[in-house]
Amino acid sequence: MFSKFAYSIFEQSIQDYHVHDNVNQPINNPYPSDKIEHLLYFKNWVDTVQWHYEDIIRDPNIDPVAALTLKRKIDASNQERTDMVEYIDSYFLQKYAHVAVKASAKINSESPAWTLDRLSILALKIYHMNEEATRDEASQEHRTKCQEKLNVLLEQRSDLSTAIDDLLTDIENGDKFMKVYKQMKMYNDDDLNPVLYQNKK
Repeated sequence: MFSKFAYSIFEQSIQDYHVHDNVNQPINNPYPSDKIEHLLYFKNWVDTVQWHYEDIIRDPNIDPVAALTLKRKIDASNQERTDMVEYIDSYFLQKYAHVAVKASAKINSESPAWTLDRLSILALKIYHMNEEATRDEASQEHRTKCQEKLNVLLEQRSDLSTAIDDLLTDIENGDKFMKVYKQMKMYNDDDLNPVLYQNKK
């Protein structure tokens, strides 16, 4: 099933990141650039780095100048995340281009890549919640609460994986069809964000 395949690559990316656990480390994508594995690994690496950006920026003692620099990095990361989702959807559009769509076919609320985006984030939640559930210096109460949350996340992974595989099967069989809308984010665009285009005058 594709969800299991994708999740294994997300786990690999997370494990590779945590060898050094440094937001400034370069990515070392082990997959050829023309393979879907490359996109999935890259996608999760972006998510993983951003996860740690979000931790750092919540430091109450962070230097304001450093926080602003980091906020810019988070903005850029969000854009890169969206770009990667669109690349992955392009893969599925090409893969299923030959499918004869049935007259009764319906559209899904999310494209395949956006469901995989949720699975990638879920992989990060599971990794870090497991860390907390097994953290030796934490109290037993803390570990127990985190284990309970981890159990819910694992159930969510099972449900989401089933939904992803069902969606892909429906698309492959012509029971559902893909229609991808570009995100068209406005805040990063010099021509669409009024704060940016007014400063260009």
